[in-house]
Amino acid sequence: MKTDRGISAYGNDNTISNNAVGSHARVITTPAAERTGTRASGSAAPAAHDSWDIGIVTILSEELRALKDELKLERHKQPGGLYFYRGEHATSESNVRIVATQSQSQGQRSTMAALENLRRHYAPRLWALVGVGGGIHAEHARIGNVIVSTEVVYYENRKINPLGDIRRRGEHRQAPAPVVHAVNAFFAEHGTPARIHGQPSSPTSEEYEVYPGLIGSGEAVIADGDSDIRHYLAHYNEKVLAVDMEAGGLSQYWQENSVHDEANPGWIVIRGVSDKADEEKGHAHHDLAARNAAHVLRLLLPYLC
Repeated sequence: MKTDRGISAYGNDNTISNNAVGSHARVITTPAAERTGTRASGSAAPAAHDSWDIGIVTILSEELRALKDELKLERHKQPGGLYFYRGEHATSESNVRIVATQSQSQGQRSTMAALENLRRHYAPRLWALVGVGGGIHAEHARIGNVIVSTEVVYYENRKINPLGDIRRRGEHRQAPAPVVHAVNAFFAEHGTPARIHGQPSSPTSEEYEVYPGLIGSGEAVIADGDSDIRHYLAHYNEKVLAVDMEAGGLSQYWQENSVHDEANPGWIVIRGVSDKADEEKGHAHHDLAARNAAHVLRLLLPYLC
Protein backbone atom coordinates (compact mmCIF):
# COMPACT_ATOMS: atom_id res chain seq x y z
CA MET A 1 0.00 0.00 0.00
CA LYS A 2 1.40 3.35 -1.03
CA THR A 3 0.58 6.56 0.89
CA ASP A 4 1.38 9.98 -0.58
CA ARG A 5 1.85 12.90 1.78
CA GLY A 6 2.76 16.51 1.18
CA ILE A 7 1.90 19.36 -1.13
CA SER A 8 3.50 20.09 -4.47
CA ALA A 9 2.85 23.19 -6.51
CA TYR A 10 4.28 23.89 -9.93
CA GLY A 11 4.16 27.10 -11.91
CA ASN A 12 3.72 30.71 -10.93
CA ASP A 13 1.23 32.59 -8.75
CA ASN A 14 0.26 29.65 -6.53
CA THR A 15 -1.58 30.37 -3.31
CA ILE A 16 -2.00 27.67 -0.66
CA SER A 17 -3.90 28.42 2.53
CA ASN A 18 -5.76 26.60 5.32
CA ASN A 19 -4.08 23.25 4.57
CA ALA A 20 -3.03 20.51 6.97
CA VAL A 21 -0.84 17.51 6.15
CA GLY A 22 -0.21 14.41 8.26
CA SER A 23 -2.03 12.22 10.75
CA HIS A 24 -4.56 14.02 12.95
CA ALA A 25 -3.68 17.33 11.28
CA ARG A 26 -5.98 20.27 11.85
CA VAL A 27 -6.55 23.70 10.39
CA ILE A 28 -7.13 26.55 12.87
CA THR A 29 -8.05 29.80 11.16
CA THR A 30 -7.77 33.25 12.64
CA PRO A 31 -10.99 35.28 12.60
CA ALA A 32 -10.96 38.02 9.99
CA ALA A 33 -11.30 40.72 12.62
CA GLU A 34 -8.06 39.61 14.27
CA ARG A 35 -6.17 39.25 10.98
CA THR A 36 -7.09 42.74 9.76
CA GLY A 37 -6.77 44.50 13.10
CA THR A 38 -10.46 45.47 13.30
CA ARG A 39 -12.99 45.05 16.05
CA ALA A 40 -15.91 42.68 15.61
CA SER A 41 -18.15 45.70 14.95
CA GLY A 42 -15.99 46.63 11.98
CA SER A 43 -14.39 49.79 13.40
CA ALA A 44 -10.65 50.13 13.04
CA ALA A 45 -8.40 49.11 15.93
CA PRO A 46 -4.81 50.31 15.46
CA ALA A 47 -2.37 47.40 15.52
CA ALA A 48 -0.01 47.55 18.46
CA HIS A 49 3.07 46.87 16.35
CA ASP A 50 2.45 49.86 14.07
CA SER A 51 4.40 53.04 14.78
CA TRP A 52 2.44 55.37 17.02
CA ASP A 53 2.91 59.12 17.25
CA ILE A 54 3.46 59.73 20.97
CA GLY A 55 4.36 57.33 23.76
CA ILE A 56 3.86 58.82 27.25
CA VAL A 57 5.31 57.67 30.54
CA THR A 58 3.63 58.66 33.79
CA ILE A 59 4.71 57.83 37.33
CA LEU A 60 1.69 58.53 39.54
CA SER A 61 -1.89 57.34 39.12
CA GLU A 62 -3.04 60.99 39.20
CA GLU A 63 -0.85 61.69 36.17
CA LEU A 64 -2.23 58.78 34.14
CA ARG A 65 -5.80 59.62 35.10
CA ALA A 66 -5.31 63.24 34.01
CA LEU A 67 -4.05 62.12 30.60
CA LYS A 68 -6.85 59.59 30.26
CA ASP A 69 -9.46 62.29 30.89
CA GLU A 70 -7.78 65.04 28.84
CA LEU A 71 -7.05 62.91 25.75
CA LYS A 72 -9.92 60.39 26.05
CA LEU A 73 -7.62 57.38 26.24
CA GLU A 74 -8.98 53.85 26.67
CA ARG A 75 -7.44 50.98 28.59
CA HIS A 76 -5.79 48.16 26.66
CA LYS A 77 -4.14 45.06 28.11
CA GLN A 78 -1.34 43.46 26.15
CA PRO A 79 -0.70 39.70 26.30
CA GLY A 80 1.56 39.18 29.27
CA GLY A 81 -0.23 41.64 31.53
CA LEU A 82 1.06 45.09 30.51
CA TYR A 83 -1.54 47.85 30.61
CA PHE A 84 -1.54 50.77 28.19
CA TYR A 85 -4.01 53.58 27.55
CA ARG A 86 -4.54 54.39 23.89
CA GLY A 87 -6.43 56.79 21.70
CA GLU A 88 -6.44 59.28 18.84
CA HIS A 89 -6.63 63.04 19.09
CA ALA A 90 -7.57 65.18 16.11
CA THR A 91 -5.49 68.28 15.36
CA SER A 92 -5.93 70.74 12.52
CA GLU A 93 -3.59 68.69 10.34
CA SER A 94 -3.88 65.04 11.39
CA ASN A 95 -5.08 62.45 13.86
CA VAL A 96 -2.40 61.89 16.49
CA ARG A 97 -2.16 58.37 17.85
CA ILE A 98 -1.26 58.38 21.53
CA VAL A 99 -0.36 55.61 23.96
CA ALA A 100 0.40 56.09 27.66
CA THR A 101 1.67 53.83 30.40
CA GLN A 102 2.58 54.08 34.08
CA SER A 103 5.95 52.99 35.40
CA GLN A 104 6.04 50.53 38.28
CA SER A 105 7.81 52.94 40.61
CA GLN A 106 9.48 56.33 40.82
CA GLY A 107 12.99 56.87 39.53
CA GLN A 108 15.20 56.61 36.49
CA ARG A 109 15.39 52.81 36.21
CA SER A 110 11.65 52.15 36.20
CA THR A 111 11.19 54.96 33.68
CA MET A 112 13.67 53.33 31.31
CA ALA A 113 11.84 50.00 31.62
CA ALA A 114 8.53 51.71 30.77
CA LEU A 115 10.12 53.36 27.73
CA GLU A 116 11.38 49.97 26.56
CA ASN A 117 7.87 48.54 26.84
CA LEU A 118 6.55 51.40 24.72
CA ARG A 119 9.30 50.87 22.14
CA ARG A 120 8.68 47.13 21.83
CA HIS A 121 4.91 47.31 21.61
CA TYR A 122 4.21 50.66 19.92
CA ALA A 123 7.44 52.14 18.48
CA PRO A 124 6.35 55.77 19.09
CA ARG A 125 7.91 58.61 17.10
CA LEU A 126 8.07 60.82 20.21
CA TRP A 127 8.51 60.03 23.90
CA ALA A 128 6.91 62.30 26.49
CA LEU A 129 7.28 62.37 30.24
CA VAL A 130 4.17 64.07 31.61
CA GLY A 131 3.21 64.71 35.21
CA VAL A 132 4.27 66.64 38.31
CA GLY A 133 7.55 68.08 39.54
CA GLY A 134 8.99 70.36 42.19
CA GLY A 135 9.54 74.01 41.27
CA ILE A 136 12.87 75.47 42.42
CA HIS A 137 12.81 78.87 40.72
CA ALA A 138 11.14 81.52 42.85
CA GLU A 139 9.74 83.49 39.91
CA HIS A 140 8.24 80.51 38.09
CA ALA A 141 7.47 78.04 40.87
CA ARG A 142 3.86 78.95 41.60
CA ILE A 143 1.76 75.87 42.27
CA GLY A 144 -0.07 74.83 39.10
CA ASN A 145 2.37 76.39 36.64
CA VAL A 146 3.81 74.09 33.97
CA ILE A 147 7.39 73.70 32.79
CA VAL A 148 8.00 72.47 29.24
CA SER A 149 11.53 71.14 28.94
CA THR A 150 13.71 70.01 26.08
CA GLU A 151 16.84 70.03 28.26
CA VAL A 152 17.71 67.83 31.23
CA VAL A 153 20.48 68.21 33.79
CA TYR A 154 21.20 64.92 35.55
CA TYR A 155 22.77 65.89 38.87
CA GLU A 156 23.31 62.53 40.54
CA ASN A 157 26.88 61.77 39.37
CA ARG A 158 29.31 62.97 42.04
CA LYS A 159 32.61 62.39 43.78
CA ILE A 160 32.73 62.20 47.56
CA ASN A 161 36.03 63.40 49.00
CA PRO A 162 37.28 63.20 52.60
CA LEU A 163 35.52 65.37 55.20
CA GLY A 164 32.26 65.10 53.29
CA ASP A 165 33.35 67.27 50.37
CA ILE A 166 30.95 66.42 47.50
CA ARG A 167 31.79 67.36 43.92
CA ARG A 168 28.77 66.92 41.63
CA ARG A 169 29.30 66.15 37.96
CA GLY A 170 26.25 67.06 35.97
CA GLU A 171 25.22 65.59 32.63
CA HIS A 172 23.36 67.88 30.25
CA ARG A 173 21.26 66.56 27.33
CA GLN A 174 19.04 68.35 24.84
CA ALA A 175 16.13 66.96 22.85
CA PRO A 176 16.49 66.65 19.04
CA ALA A 177 16.20 69.85 17.01
CA PRO A 178 12.68 69.19 15.60
CA VAL A 179 11.26 68.99 19.13
CA VAL A 180 13.06 72.17 20.18
CA HIS A 181 11.70 73.98 17.10
CA ALA A 182 8.17 72.75 17.90
CA VAL A 183 8.36 74.04 21.47
CA ASN A 184 9.82 77.35 20.27
CA ALA A 185 6.91 77.73 17.83
CA PHE A 186 4.40 77.12 20.64
CA PHE A 187 5.87 79.89 22.80
CA ALA A 188 6.29 82.21 19.81
CA GLU A 189 2.54 82.03 19.27
CA HIS A 190 1.37 81.88 22.90
CA GLY A 191 3.97 84.15 24.52
CA THR A 192 6.53 83.50 27.25
CA PRO A 193 5.14 82.73 29.65
CA ALA A 194 2.07 81.32 27.95
CA ARG A 195 -0.93 82.19 30.07
CA ILE A 196 -3.48 79.39 29.94
CA HIS A 197 -6.95 79.32 31.44
CA GLY A 198 -7.77 76.13 33.32
CA GLN A 199 -10.63 74.14 31.86
CA PRO A 200 -14.08 74.41 33.48
CA SER A 201 -14.08 70.65 34.10
CA SER A 202 -10.88 70.92 36.16
CA PRO A 203 -10.92 71.32 39.97
CA THR A 204 -10.02 74.96 39.35
CA SER A 205 -10.34 77.16 36.27
CA GLU A 206 -7.70 79.56 37.54
CA GLU A 207 -5.20 80.84 34.99
CA TYR A 208 -1.73 79.32 35.12
CA GLU A 209 1.55 80.03 33.35
CA VAL A 210 3.67 77.82 31.11
CA TYR A 211 7.43 78.34 30.88
CA PRO A 212 10.19 76.75 28.80
CA GLY A 213 13.14 75.73 30.93
CA LEU A 214 15.54 73.08 32.13
CA ILE A 215 14.65 70.15 34.36
CA GLY A 216 17.05 68.91 37.02
CA SER A 217 16.78 65.16 37.55
CA GLY A 218 18.17 62.64 40.00
CA GLU A 219 17.23 59.91 42.46
CA ALA A 220 16.63 62.15 45.46
CA VAL A 221 13.26 63.46 46.64
CA ILE A 222 14.09 67.09 47.48
CA ALA A 223 12.17 68.52 50.42
CA ASP A 224 14.70 71.06 51.67
CA GLY A 225 14.73 74.65 50.49
CA ASP A 226 18.42 74.87 51.37
CA SER A 227 19.45 71.57 49.75
CA ASP A 228 22.93 71.38 48.25
CA ILE A 229 21.29 69.94 45.13
CA ARG A 230 19.25 73.11 44.66
CA HIS A 231 22.36 75.23 45.15
CA TYR A 232 24.28 73.10 42.66
CA LEU A 233 21.57 73.35 39.99
CA ALA A 234 21.27 77.12 40.43
CA HIS A 235 25.03 77.42 39.99
CA TYR A 236 25.10 74.99 37.06
CA ASN A 237 22.43 76.92 35.15
CA GLU A 238 20.10 79.56 36.56
CA LYS A 239 17.41 78.46 34.11
CA VAL A 240 16.82 75.11 35.83
CA LEU A 241 13.20 75.66 36.84
CA ALA A 242 12.08 72.34 38.31
CA VAL A 243 13.25 68.94 39.52
CA ASP A 244 12.01 65.38 39.11
CA MET A 245 13.25 61.82 39.49
CA GLU A 246 12.69 60.51 35.95
CA ALA A 247 13.78 62.90 33.18
CA GLY A 248 17.40 61.77 33.47
CA GLY A 249 16.29 58.22 32.67
CA LEU A 250 14.36 59.45 29.64
CA SER A 251 17.33 61.35 28.22
CA GLN A 252 19.69 58.44 28.95
CA TYR A 253 17.37 55.93 27.28
CA TRP A 254 17.12 58.19 24.24
CA GLN A 255 20.92 58.34 24.06
CA GLU A 256 21.33 54.57 24.24
CA ASN A 257 18.38 53.84 21.93
CA SER A 258 20.25 55.54 19.08
CA VAL A 259 22.06 52.25 18.37
CA HIS A 260 18.88 50.66 16.99
CA ASP A 261 18.33 50.53 13.25
CA GLU A 262 15.07 52.47 13.30
CA ALA A 263 14.91 56.24 13.68
CA ASN A 264 15.40 57.39 17.27
CA PRO A 265 12.28 59.15 18.62
CA GLY A 266 12.39 62.67 19.93
CA TRP A 267 11.53 63.43 23.56
CA ILE A 268 9.95 66.12 25.72
CA VAL A 269 9.30 66.63 29.45
CA ILE A 270 6.17 68.41 30.72
CA ARG A 271 5.99 69.00 34.47
CA GLY A 272 3.19 70.68 36.40
CA VAL A 273 4.51 72.33 39.57
CA SER A 274 2.97 70.48 42.52
CA ASP A 275 5.30 71.80 45.24
CA LYS A 276 8.39 73.94 45.74
CA ALA A 277 10.77 71.12 46.69
CA ASP A 278 10.98 72.47 50.22
CA GLU A 279 9.80 71.61 53.72
CA GLU A 280 6.14 72.03 52.71
CA LYS A 281 6.38 69.39 49.99
CA GLY A 282 3.32 67.12 49.94
CA HIS A 283 0.64 65.54 47.79
CA ALA A 284 -2.11 68.15 48.09
CA HIS A 285 -1.58 69.66 44.63
CA HIS A 286 -0.70 66.56 42.60
CA ASP A 287 -4.08 66.43 40.86
CA LEU A 288 -4.05 70.10 39.84
CA ALA A 289 -0.47 69.96 38.58
CA ALA A 290 -1.05 66.70 36.69
CA ARG A 291 -4.16 68.04 34.96
CA ASN A 292 -2.44 71.25 33.92
CA ALA A 293 0.48 69.23 32.51
CA ALA A 294 -1.91 67.00 30.54
CA HIS A 295 -3.72 70.10 29.23
CA VAL A 296 -0.43 71.61 28.02
CA LEU A 297 0.47 68.39 26.21
CA ARG A 298 -2.82 68.59 24.34
CA LEU A 299 -2.08 72.20 23.36
CA LEU A 300 1.37 71.15 22.11
CA LEU A 301 0.14 68.30 19.89
CA PRO A 302 -0.34 70.43 16.73
CA TYR A 303 3.30 71.57 17.05
CA LEU A 304 4.83 68.21 17.93
CA CYS A 305 3.03 66.06 15.33
